[in-house]
Amino acid sequence: MIKNQTGVMLLFILFFSAGIQAQRVTSMRINEILVVNEDNFVDDYGKRSGWVELYNNSAGTVNIGGCFLTDDPKNPQKYPIPKGDVLTKIPPRQHILFWADGNASKGTFHLNFKLDPSKENYIALYDADGKTLVDEIKIPANQSPDISYGRKIDGKEEWSTLKKVTPSTNNLTLDSNEKIENFKVNDSSGIGMTITAMAVVFLGLILLYIVFKYVGRTAVSMSMKRAQEAGVENISPKGEMDEGAIFAAIATALYEVTEDVHDIESTVITIQKVTRRYSPWSSKIYGLMDQLKR
Repeated sequence: MIKNQTGVMLLFILFFSAGIQAQRVTSMRINEILVVNEDNFVDDYGKRSGWVELYNNSAGTVNIGGCFLTDDPKNPQKYPIPKGDVLTKIPPRQHILFWADGNASKGTFHLNFKLDPSKENYIALYDADGKTLVDEIKIPANQSPDISYGRKIDGKEEWSTLKKVTPSTNNLTLDSNEKIENFKVNDSSGIGMTITAMAVVFLGLILLYIVFKYVGRTAVSMSMKRAQEAGVENISPKGEMDEGAIFAAIATALYEVTEDVHDIESTVITIQKVTRRYSPWSSKIYGLMDQLKR
């Protein structure tokens, strides 16, 4: 009984894992195609050719080894993607590029067919059984050089000619500022921007004036209050002293200046000529001469 239950559990796990794997493979999408490559991305051999970009639209890693790419609806197994290449494991929300150069001997990511710009091109991705269609797309004829055809948003349904060629990266790139673009549309002359900037500056100046005015009044009021508490009189409501107090302050300052002792620095430099030059030998000679005189 236990063995039977174990066997059933193992079969359930195998079927469950296979179902997950199948779901992941079917989440792959043909994402972007460049038919005519004249001055665009080059392959690992330095050559330019058309390419097909696949995108993993799932939240798990997908191994596309063993799947098929084709440009012929009657031959779904035209190019078998080799197994065992670690690069065929596509991480979630990532891209992989296949070169449509008709030379599969160059490696895993070189297809055995080319894209023809003169006619409509058909590209399809089949699962490893060679029968289950994963994704397909028809590219209109007469594609312009170095202009790709792809989904507007990676993995989504809507296709169009893309403004930018984006091999191995997102088709939709945010390289502009929406607010700036709106200003360009609604205020092409820049008058609105100028008025807005000037209004902000003047508003800031008015706020600063109001703040400093009330801060100054508050400081004066506090000073008057402290002076009154200290017994100082003759202070006007504006914090100013009367003329008598001012004259008294000036007289006191002049008295301090006149009565205080200050050092007087001389600006005359006196240079005295040295009568003799000093050296060890001359000092000895003068010493001997003094002894002889004695």
